[in-house]
Amino acid sequence: MTLRRLGRPIGHRKALFRNLVTELLDHGKIETTEVKAKEVRMLAEKLITLGKQGDLHARREVAKVIADKAVVKKLFDEIATRYTERNGGYTRIVKLGPRRGDAAPMALIELI
Repeated sequence: MTLRRLGRPIGHRKALFRNLVTELLDHGKIETTEVKAKEVRMLAEKLITLGKQGDLHARREVAKVIADKAVVKKLFDEIATRYTERNGGYTRIVKLGPRRGDAAPMALIELI
């Protein structure tokens, strides 16, 4: 699923990215660390491409990652139709600077 381990076991890491990509598709943008944003970007781009296919197999593949049925419906009905003419690059990462508590580099990832 991912290349970076982020100091977490595989189950925790998968759950983290599933939650982050679900929130990104639900809200349109999220604020997280730069490393997590880069990993979420790869997963979100794949899911949007599957959403553009629109068939039952693609819907089931997306449902493996996104547990919220409302977000799956939104992906196929609204988000995928917005990007029919686009061949990739559905997300944008904007660097925000260091976080106050631990100086971790923060970023805003959003759907274009």
